[in-house]
Amino acid sequence: MYTIIDIETTGNGIKGNKITEISIFKYDGGQIVDEFTSLVNPQSPIPYFITGLTGIDDHMVQNAPTFREIADTVLKITEGCIFVAHSVNFDYGVIKEEFRQIGIDFTRKKLCTVRLSRQLIPGLRSYSLGKLCSAVQIPLVDRHRARGDAHATVLLFEKLLKNPKAEEVFKKFLNARSQEATLPPHLPKAVFDKIPQKPGIYYFLNQKGEIIYVGKAINLKKRVLGHFYDKSRKEIQMCAETAHIDFKLSGSELVALLMESAEIKRLFPPYNRAQKKPGRQYAIFTYEDRNGITHLAYNNIKGAPNPLKVIHNQTQCRAYLEEVCKAFSLCPRYCHLQQTNAACSHHEINTCQGICRGEEAVYDYNHKVEAAIAHMKLLTSEIRIIKEKGRDANENAVILIVDGIYKGFGFIDTDIQISTLEDVEAFITPQKHTVETESILTQYLLKQDKSQMLAQ
Repeated sequence: MYTIIDIETTGNGIKGNKITEISIFKYDGGQIVDEFTSLVNPQSPIPYFITGLTGIDDHMVQNAPTFREIADTVLKITEGCIFVAHSVNFDYGVIKEEFRQIGIDFTRKKLCTVRLSRQLIPGLRSYSLGKLCSAVQIPLVDRHRARGDAHATVLLFEKLLKNPKAEEVFKKFLNARSQEATLPPHLPKAVFDKIPQKPGIYYFLNQKGEIIYVGKAINLKKRVLGHFYDKSRKEIQMCAETAHIDFKLSGSELVALLMESAEIKRLFPPYNRAQKKPGRQYAIFTYEDRNGITHLAYNNIKGAPNPLKVIHNQTQCRAYLEEVCKAFSLCPRYCHLQQTNAACSHHEINTCQGICRGEEAVYDYNHKVEAAIAHMKLLTSEIRIIKEKGRDANENAVILIVDGIYKGFGFIDTDIQISTLEDVEAFITPQKHTVETESILTQYLLKQDKSQMLAQ
């Protein structure tokens, strides 16, 4: 038994999206056996552009029942049935969230008529409901109204059931381990299956072959799958546009971070916003107070005399300083991570050894600050070669830094002898030194130093 469903909503992402109309057809595989259609009062304003699309406005739903008032009917008609919709993850996600908000767990098996159509009616240029119905000669009336779209989906579903390959395809899609119902409607499962569980970067491409997002991961398959479960508005829209995924292996998280940063700067994908904005630069600096205690502090770059480290936004600047504070057992108060004249009481950093309580000598504390400052200048050493895991057991990755400038990374077979800088440079893919790459490398080196200190 199937329930074929369509909803209209206020259009504010899954968690802020409220249903304005719902239509459910109960279908036994041969005929419609029940129907429920209703306007729904979303208890929030309907945006003008949504009214322009659906024709549903605030006045129409003013006296309609709320979702809470129709919840029992929806539960009853869908009970024991497979939940079917065009781009099912959207409709299912919104309805599940509506139930969650009234304290009910809604769980049903799912089928997506977009994904089913791609398998059983291959070769079409578009699988939107309107163009799909036009291609297979299904009448579609009252477009963008719940009943009209739901009824057209019923007719489409009937055609899919009659396809000679239907039994095989439906069985595969309903297999709990197949992940078919989780994947974006336009993404072939074969593409997802090829993604390895290894470190690297991945590219989301739309149906035109344009790269719309670049990400990095320690486990590519797990991270990509995480996008499909994310219910934020941005993720839902991005996944709905995704038709293909490419990837490149990195061997390690560090190389993946550097690869990701370079590709975002090169491609400027529309869904990568963080690194596209130059932002306001901040810097870490040092000074000595009247008691002879050396402070570390941060400010916008114009207000930071003789900066030790420049970072491209305030959040990352503070996060970096917190790591330094923890790694070198500094005091959050004297790192300006909390505003207090009393002893420090930072919610995360508990490594202070008592300088703020008069329990640590100023000389000893300042010596630790000097070590932290020396660490911040690590990238300014003449030549630094960082060795990481390669993409397989037969190679290593190397990152080259010369005179404080990141030069690039490369992969070298383990059986090749490397003895000079020129040997390393022959394998390096040149890269630009940016604020982001400097931040990535200094964070990495800080963690390395912290690990070495703990091991001693």
